[in-house]
Amino acid sequence: MPWLGRWRNQYGSVLDITGEEGGRIEGTFRTALEDSSFHGQTVPISGIAHGDVIRVTAAGEGTAGPAAVSYTGILRDGKLETMWLTVAGSTITGKEGETAYRKRVGTWRAFGISLDTFVRE
Repeated sequence: MPWLGRWRNQYGSVLDITGEEGGRIEGTFRTALEDSSFHGQTVPISGIAHGDVIRVTAAGEGTAGPAAVSYTGILRDGKLETMWLTVAGSTITGKEGETAYRKRVGTWRAFGISLDTFVRE
């Protein structure tokens, strides 16, 4: 399955797959979402693919601290349909008029999950 290329999701985030050998995937991810820990950064991804299924993961230091995202997907009708899981152990918080600060969150609040559709540019 040819995975190489730039893939853009419905929000404008870009998954750029630059390496594909022996089922191993590598490249970068850049989110378009301003409330994402990775906003404004291009983070490296690594993963694995077999046939029409793929999994890629990125982790790094975000604005609110360490964060990771993992996409698991399937290629259907030229679209990469994915489910993603994020984890971030802290958030930026504060009251109006006060300096914002990093706050550790409970495990139940650290995880997020949803769906995205990527199309090749």
